[in-house]
Amino acid sequence: MFSSVWNFIKRHKKKFIFTGAVVGGVYLLGKYAQKKIKEVQEKEASEYIAQARRQFHFESNQRTCNMTVLSMLPPLREAIVTQLNSESLTVMLKTKPANKLEIWEDLKIISFTRTVVAVYSTCMLVVLLRVQLNIIGGYLYLDNSVGKSAASPLTPPDVQQQYLSSIQHLLGDGLTELISRVKTAVQSSLGGVSLKQSLSLLELEQQLIWIRAEVDSGRPLSSYMLADDEDVLADQACGLTENDLVTIRLLNETRDMLDSPDLSKVLSACLNRGFSRLLDNLAEFFRLPVSDSAPNCAPDSLSAVSLPLAKIIPIINGQINSVCSETPSHFVQVGPTPVVLRKPVTVVGRSAGSGWLGFRRQAGVRTGSVLVMGRFLCRTCC
Repeated sequence: MFSSVWNFIKRHKKKFIFTGAVVGGVYLLGKYAQKKIKEVQEKEASEYIAQARRQFHFESNQRTCNMTVLSMLPPLREAIVTQLNSESLTVMLKTKPANKLEIWEDLKIISFTRTVVAVYSTCMLVVLLRVQLNIIGGYLYLDNSVGKSAASPLTPPDVQQQYLSSIQHLLGDGLTELISRVKTAVQSSLGGVSLKQSLSLLELEQQLIWIRAEVDSGRPLSSYMLADDEDVLADQACGLTENDLVTIRLLNETRDMLDSPDLSKVLSACLNRGFSRLLDNLAEFFRLPVSDSAPNCAPDSLSAVSLPLAKIIPIINGQINSVCSETPSHFVQVGPTPVVLRKPVTVVGRSAGSGWLGFRRQAGVRTGSVLVMGRFLCRTCC
């Protein structure tokens, strides 16, 4: 019996070998497939958790940006009012001085200058703070990443404080230079306009367009936000500490970002929105009562009402309180993350030790671009 079985096996040896190879191959292939499926599932779970952490970190950072922006607006308003003090001129006018017309002319220039400066500087402040806090937030995210030693953070607290203190240039020398530039543009545009001349809202808008065109035609707006010679640390006679070098690198990264074409478009869009909001505020003073409006003239028409420039000056002069308000307003829209960034966001960095962090959507915006951050800025400032 055994010999017959053995003979059977010998006769069909190749068939048995082939069948065994097939069965074994299928078994090994199944095991390999199970292993790969498990790896893919673990990888997807890990990516989902990491992406959720990045999304939470990004949204948390934006809330910090919102609170910081609002806290910086009162110092900005105070700095503008200090350098463009129209209140003292108003007090002088109440005394009926002999040079009343001259004081009115000065009040005209100062009122328009400080309102235009308020819109410009508010947009610059929002953009600069968001760029700085997003850069810091990117490094903090890397510091908190798995496997990163907490004993050697990329941006120690001293570096963060030193880096963020560079905002003082915008509140100091940068603001002074911006005021000088805007004042020159206002004098060029409105210097020859009589106080008795009536202007409609449409004509007032055209005056603001001319002022903006002259301001924008000068030096880059980024130069008012961050000093050109910000590397004062590099000019020190003594040696630089490691923290100093990190601060210099952060400032250089910030300067590169502010000078980028994408962010220039962002700032321009913010300014467009800011001046549009300003005109919306001014429009409230150019409305005709419905009972007094002409039959063929809509009450909301931009040219339906004209006011003497002398009456427009007090209106313009008071707009700084709306533009630089420390409470959330339509000039600085503080709220949840806008729709454009509610899709998954990926934080991308050049390396753990260098390169600013960009943000991109998985929908296809190029890695390292500030374009998506720009869309966010444009939706959340002015």
